[in-house]
Amino acid sequence: MLRIITLNLNGIRSAVKKGWIDWLAEQQADIICVQELKAQATDLTDAMRNPVGLTGYFHHAEKKGYSGVGLYAKNLPEHVTEGIGVAEFDAEGRYLRADWPGLSVISLYVPSGASSPERQAAKFRFMEVFYPHLAALRAEAAAAGREIVICADWNIAPTEKDLKNWKSNQKNSGFLPEERAWIGRVKAELGWIDPFRSLHPDAEGDAYTWWSNRGQAWAKNVGWRLDYQLATPEIAGAAKNAEVFKAERFSDHAPLTIDYA
Repeated sequence: MLRIITLNLNGIRSAVKKGWIDWLAEQQADIICVQELKAQATDLTDAMRNPVGLTGYFHHAEKKGYSGVGLYAKNLPEHVTEGIGVAEFDAEGRYLRADWPGLSVISLYVPSGASSPERQAAKFRFMEVFYPHLAALRAEAAAAGREIVICADWNIAPTEKDLKNWKSNQKNSGFLPEERAWIGRVKAELGWIDPFRSLHPDAEGDAYTWWSNRGQAWAKNVGWRLDYQLATPEIAGAAKNAEVFKAERFSDHAPLTIDYA
């Protein structure tokens, strides 16, 4: 069994104070992908870099206290790649890939467009350059017999099932028609599979992974499903269990765990 967890930490230092590393030690995960580190390399303690039994790899943003992604692994990867080769987004620390024989896992943080029109424009630019990268990954997987899992805060709720108040959010970042069409093309045209949805096609409230800090959203479960794993078909078909963990809170996001046979 291969257990892969993804979580937007909304600050690794904050999440650690809330017990995230203690929780992680109990999960028996093989690979953990994290997003939004909000920390530089010099900010990380030894426990943050290498929790017991795991080795950490990181792609930090140049701007302090902003973005950044990480990946922890039980077994050392053969190769680790930072960035997608686009300076604007590589400077923000949004992409980290680790390779093992026959398997690659990617930690990804898609930009949020919620804060301003300028950031929404940046999100659209990212989507434009990342789509051919996703196509290239699929081609590589097919040519090399490689399975790939992308663990991400996609910052897009794909369908009406993926957020509580979908009617009132159709003009808001994260549920714009253009964004939903894009993630739809990633699945339908490029063939990326969403294992959580394969296992739980009708799940709504239990599927949410992010809640606003406003208006008692957590207490009322007024959430969004923004964090999900997309995988190449064979490994996606091997997914046996997918669960969002909500018993403890380490962030405004919740961890998603998927077990692959």
